Amino acid sequence: MVAILIVEDETQVRVLSESYLQNQGHETLSAANPDEALAVLEASKKIDLLFTDIGLQGDIQAGLTLAQRATERRPDLMVLYTTGLAVTDGMKALFVENSALLPKPYTLDQLQTVLTVNFGIKPSPT
Repeated sequence: MVAILIVEDETQVRVLSESYLQNQGHETLSAANPDEALAVLEASKKIDLLFTDIGLQGDIQAGLTLAQRATERRPDLMVLYTTGLAVTDGMKALFVENSALLPKPYTLDQLQTVLTVNFGIKPSPT
């Protein structure tokens, strides 16, 4: 089972992603902003993947900063970024190692494909 921390300030998107990932047999934790996410990271023993929106609460780079801070604490953490904004080369330069991008809007099939192809995360048999 893979533990995934979802950081998304749009409640509907966060709940949908969390529900889908739980149905695929993954453990999920969620946060609406970077401060909550860092608190969850500190409190949780196991988190394998950080799935974060790049733009959070009006800060178009909050997810990038969060990923950098999270991987400083947990170097083995995988990161999946998502955004509805255009991603510039400057933003890509801030991506952490072992990360991927899933543009919004995305389908649940696209989410699963990125998890499988980029991170080897497959649905767990139930």
